[in-house]
Amino acid sequence: MEAKTMTEVEERVELSLLYDFYGALLKDSQRRMFEAYMLEDYGYSEIAASEGISRQGAYDAVGRAVKQLRVYEEKLGLAGRFQKQLKKMGQLQEKIAALSLPEDTPGLPEILQLLEGLLQEEWT
Repeated sequence: MEAKTMTEVEERVELSLLYDFYGALLKDSQRRMFEAYMLEDYGYSEIAASEGISRQGAYDAVGRAVKQLRVYEEKLGLAGRFQKQLKKMGQLQEKIAALSLPEDTPGLPEILQLLEGLLQEEWT
């Protein structure tokens, strides 16, 4: 049962990342319902009531939004490239730290500060 929960958590993280990249490309109604479901943790019945549609309609709209986000990622690959770049920046930071250079090495503090800033930057 815990493995299923982890999969659900991983899916929510993935969809949130895809939404950060492609959410603006969704139709307004899809965006509202996706946000309500994923970000505000509303149930389909609550979304249906606020949108004036059936529960099945809310379920279908959220499902179409999810599918559309995945299609955008499949075609554009922005979120995947972003994650690869973050990983490489983290590896670069580790490699620089492993060099054990003196702190007064010219440019080193600025390089480390830039990397740290990139890794901690808000991407939403």
